Amino acid sequence: MLPPGSWLGCLGGGQLGRMFVHAAQAMGYHVLVLDPDGAGPAAQAADDVIVAAYDDMDAVATFGQRVAAVTTEFENVPAETLEALAAVVPTRPGAAAVRIAQDRRREKRFFSNHGLPVGNYAVIERAEDLRDAPAALFPGILKTATLGYDGKGQQRVTSPTQALLAWMSMKQAPCVLEALIPFEREISVLAARSISGDVRVWPVQENQHVNGILDLTIIPARIDTVLRQKAQSLARQLVDALDYVGVLCVEMFVTADGLLLNEIAPRPHNSGHYTIEACETSQFEQQVRVLAEAPLGETLQVQPAVMVNVLGDVWFDAATSMQPAWDQVLALTGTHLHLYGKTEARRARKMGHVTCTAPTVDEALTVANDVKRILRIP
Repeated sequence: MLPPGSWLGCLGGGQLGRMFVHAAQAMGYHVLVLDPDGAGPAAQAADDVIVAAYDDMDAVATFGQRVAAVTTEFENVPAETLEALAAVVPTRPGAAAVRIAQDRRREKRFFSNHGLPVGNYAVIERAEDLRDAPAALFPGILKTATLGYDGKGQQRVTSPTQALLAWMSMKQAPCVLEALIPFEREISVLAARSISGDVRVWPVQENQHVNGILDLTIIPARIDTVLRQKAQSLARQLVDALDYVGVLCVEMFVTADGLLLNEIAPRPHNSGHYTIEACETSQFEQQVRVLAEAPLGETLQVQPAVMVNVLGDVWFDAATSMQPAWDQVLALTGTHLHLYGKTEARRARKMGHVTCTAPTVDEALTVANDVKRILRIP
């Protein structure tokens, strides 16, 4: 185990990195962040920051020399950067797993090749791929193979002709065409795996999205015990198949026929922020434990919770002075406010979250709806 006082490295400067920094510092570690933005959420909290692009190999080399282990806070750090770092310092997660998660083509194939349930899809790299696409894929969603998130880089399509027009609007980038899945609800599962192969899985999370962006997470998910155990088993199967080391989130659909995997995020996840207040070990503390080769913490949920995502729209829609009514939010029993330190509020930009804890899920959901009403979140 790396002793407290050691330096840990974080590639990426967003809010996930900020919460990782907080967890690491609470355990006595120092954190060096590498990010192009020297004033981002993680840089504000870190012990030091290197301001550089992720493919600036001179800066990456300096970064690797200063830390005892490296992690990431978002999946689009170039896999080549992780490979270069891995030659000199433990890097968790590794480049091979991240490379799969960065490309929907590889991700879907990985699911299929390892017996993990996945919906119908086709890889689109040429116009002919769309013209020859099976009718069962329509209506569907055309998604860019890389760089899409929060509903970006995807369009719903109802026919090959419409899909071809959509693909052209995406500059003919490689894509995946997915059949539209009539799901009952969306869920996600967080899992952590250590260098020795020890796995810990958190409770199943129920997610509600608006315009492709997470709106609410309800924990535990309102599904039966059989589905809950199956979802957690699939998460374990996935991290073992990937030989993954770190914290990972897998998103799934609950359908009439069972569970289907949607996508993975090789890092802590927006839907797992509730773990800070509601679980024995948060996803961020677990990320520190994996990096430091400490024993993994227990993932038991100690109280029900509902997390409300707070977007920049809240500032524009505030009742007075462009300032949300935080005092009213914090006056509610069981509310925990997290703001990410972003200096500019923009619509659809993740600015913070509020976790609502209560003795029951229904009570937590009532508080969450009160939070949304106060903040004028539709």
